[in-house]
Amino acid sequence: MSKEKKLRSQEWFGGDDKMGFVHRSWLRNQGYPDDYFEGKPVIGICNTWSELTPCNGHLGDVAEIVKRGILEAGGFPLEFPVMSLGETIMRPTTMLFRNLASMDVEESIRANPLDGIVLLTGCDKTTPSTIMGACSVNLPTIVVPGGPMLNGRFRGGTIGSGSFNWMIKEKQKTEEFDAEDMREAEICAARSIGHCNTMGTASTMATMSEALGLTLPGFSSIPAADSRKKVMQQLSGRRIVEMVNEDLTLSKILTRKAFENAIVTNAAVGGSTNLIIHLIAIARRIGVDIKLEDFDTIGSHIPLLVNLMPSGKYLMEDFFYAGGLPVVMKELGDLLHQDIITANGKTFKENYVKAKCYDNEVIAKIDKPLQENAGIAVLKGNLCENGSVIKPSAATLKLMNHTGRAVVFESMEDYHERIDHPDLDIDENCVIVLKGVGPKGYPGMPEVGNVDLPEKLILKGVKDMIRISDGRMSGTAYGTVVLHISPESTIGGTLAIVQNGDMITLDVENRLLQLNISDEEITKRKSEWQAPEPMATRGYVRIYLDHVEGADVGADLDVLVGGSGSKVDRDLH
Repeated sequence: MSKEKKLRSQEWFGGDDKMGFVHRSWLRNQGYPDDYFEGKPVIGICNTWSELTPCNGHLGDVAEIVKRGILEAGGFPLEFPVMSLGETIMRPTTMLFRNLASMDVEESIRANPLDGIVLLTGCDKTTPSTIMGACSVNLPTIVVPGGPMLNGRFRGGTIGSGSFNWMIKEKQKTEEFDAEDMREAEICAARSIGHCNTMGTASTMATMSEALGLTLPGFSSIPAADSRKKVMQQLSGRRIVEMVNEDLTLSKILTRKAFENAIVTNAAVGGSTNLIIHLIAIARRIGVDIKLEDFDTIGSHIPLLVNLMPSGKYLMEDFFYAGGLPVVMKELGDLLHQDIITANGKTFKENYVKAKCYDNEVIAKIDKPLQENAGIAVLKGNLCENGSVIKPSAATLKLMNHTGRAVVFESMEDYHERIDHPDLDIDENCVIVLKGVGPKGYPGMPEVGNVDLPEKLILKGVKDMIRISDGRMSGTAYGTVVLHISPESTIGGTLAIVQNGDMITLDVENRLLQLNISDEEITKRKSEWQAPEPMATRGYVRIYLDHVEGADVGADLDVLVGGSGSKVDRDLH
């Protein structure tokens, strides 16, 4: 940082007037000595710890280690809590509250005497929400990902947290998987601190943070329980003080090229479709133009290199032992922008030049990939004028070009009521259509797009069917599932007027999702369609419904897109 540039925190602590007295005096009840207020960079530790968020339950301990690094580097650490989002417990979905948590982060940073920020993240929405909030203030910021759980072990085999969830109904119906089996599997699936150990959304977002350049290199894949995670936490504390001194703000790291790197990396690791919504939202907060189509044009032709559930066999612990994300970044080589700056002040090429692979079963060579063209495919057509997405690496090849009869469920309640009814007119060639689960619809856009198959088809041995919706699916899930249909059904998108018996064509190669009825019939049905009543009349949910944008542009609130803040803060910063 240049000598001319004054620390932001000194606007609070540096004065000899009444307000300087006030700002210092109350903090002195914590026992801080004089020199803490005399020009030390004040580092805010944004902690998403909560006992209601199991994946983040260890972040209280992480904060103490980060503080140690900050103190060693001459900084003044101040930890603050923000809303924590635990996907496994919160209802109706944490996605409803991602934007609210980002507001909490933004305003907590903006309102306080902070020069740099450490984001402690874990469960999947805590990563994008904190980054989105920090982007809106644009201070030097580093991400400390909480890390994945250790591999689950169940009766001699490996069990992936999250991915195993989607097998339970089938096991109950075909393998006599009873309550005792369930309890044992529950314990085995989550046997250590940390977030999901598959390449689900939590691991994807941690990987994305590193691919964007927001973490120290190699940080994202280390298991939460590994002592090497603690080393990186302490080093991150040291590094954020240096970033403040260098004035290395988020906008200097999060360039268009950084976002392109994240898109490419996500394809190579078989990452979650949820990355799309979160990455677009982050880009729009920092002022970078990333569109839904970029995920196809930039990422769809990238080969799959990482053999992890749900697209493969292994888990995050195996990924780390094989060399982790540094190996993937090195293997991708010139497919990435290697010359751009990262949080440690070095370029991607400098960070990963010495990476070595120790298991090519887990991380494949780029000339012998696990799958060609594995990135997210963006579909268009009359059923999704603004786009929809599918994850080819988790889909069934024979269903990627298929025309089938629609079996329509108007809501999740309708689905639960009828899906297992023996008289339901459905076979494996049908297309399951689920409405009312988009950003406004549920509300919040839950992870229900990969709905379970009907019991009678499971008993026949059917493993996959085409399922389409305006919702999301867990990054731990798999199947031939079309997601994020936009415009969503709740606001009158074409999905709203699909009827039982309509024929629907999915053609992934040609990027098409088409309702096979005439334009005249579509117009007629839309003219007869009636919008549902609002899901809420007060509180945050009402604000959310009034301001949330479509999935194709990140499902952020329109009032949060772009830089914001009061004139006084702009003058300070």
